[in-house]
Amino acid sequence: MNEHISMRVNSARLSGVKGRTVRLPCKVLRLSDDIAIVEASDGGQVEIQRKNVDMTATYVEVIGNVVDASTIKAMATLPLDSEGELDMQLVNDVIELTFESRFDKLFPRYKDA
Repeated sequence: MNEHISMRVNSARLSGVKGRTVRLPCKVLRLSDDIAIVEASDGGQVEIQRKNVDMTATYVEVIGNVVDASTIKAMATLPLDSEGELDMQLVNDVIELTFESRFDKLFPRYKDA
């Protein structure tokens, strides 16, 4: 089961899940051909290697592999846009709650995370 997990993370959690598949809810700040700079829910900036991955929405969830503490190689994105702004502080609070041991049965984690 562990190989099918893709945990939601913020920028501060990336260093602990290097090489794993994650989900990063974020706001797109800048786009270039193969790179995007995004702001994670905790305010940290992350580089997204996005070759052939669409990121046209303002808010997206990047699904990809963690390259290092500030870079993700994207496999796909899901648009999170709604009417107006997304409450990124609330998103970050939920992400942090998923790492608390009292919620282990609701939010499975990587065995070494």
